[in-house]
Amino acid sequence: MKDETFTDLLGSVHEALEHAQGKRSLRTTTLPLPPKSLNGRAVKRVRASLHASQAVFARYLNVSTKLVQAWEANRRTPEGPALVLLHIAARQPDVIENVRRSAESKSHRQRSAT
Repeated sequence: MKDETFTDLLGSVHEALEHAQGKRSLRTTTLPLPPKSLNGRAVKRVRASLHASQAVFARYLNVSTKLVQAWEANRRTPEGPALVLLHIAARQPDVIENVRRSAESKSHRQRSAT
């Protein structure tokens, strides 16, 4: 065994012993719970609260219109980052509106510059 590896292992053993003796506390991290699943009716409510068509709503979330249609028809269930964005949109629709306005403003500035 290399001396460096042995020194690292020995240091770890000393830290574990200190913890067992109450001389050292370990850092712990509590992970947030995953967001609750949303059914088609809930997805449609979120979209309606933003007064957006399925196509516009899909654009807000950067997903396809077909996927939004599948969510609302309960053929698919939102998951991953899209599910998180849906929860944000449900609780704070103004966040989605601000992103939309920012994107529109940026697009307008780019068209004006050309």
